[in-house]
Amino acid sequence: MSNDSWLDQIKWNSDGLVAAIAQDHRSGRVLMMAWMNREALSLTVTEQRAIYWSRSRQAIWRKGESSGHTQILHDIALDCDGDALLLQVEQLGDIACHTGRQSCFYRGLQDTQWQAREDVIKDPDTIYGK
Repeated sequence: MSNDSWLDQIKWNSDGLVAAIAQDHRSGRVLMMAWMNREALSLTVTEQRAIYWSRSRQAIWRKGESSGHTQILHDIALDCDGDALLLQVEQLGDIACHTGRQSCFYRGLQDTQWQAREDVIKDPDTIYGK
């Protein structure tokens, strides 16, 4: 068995990607969902930090490279179908979302409208220097 056979066991989608859910390793809160390609997943395991594939930039994206909000990898699991990953991470800076919130899942459905349930921790313009 080759050293990268574990990567061959993943059911990559037609774009060569797999969904990756980042969850806070202490609280269990889901922080975000992003995509990984084979290289991003391999780098994540090697560097022990979350590294994703940016579909908009078509490039490797080291979480926190511009914001400083890095995700330190504590554990990684593959679901039963082999088509989704769950990353247990330590979210540095307590902000995972580009909107300046702890989680990307900050909106809830209320009376057929998406309502923000979480305040902004830090203004995104301050984070990204816009």
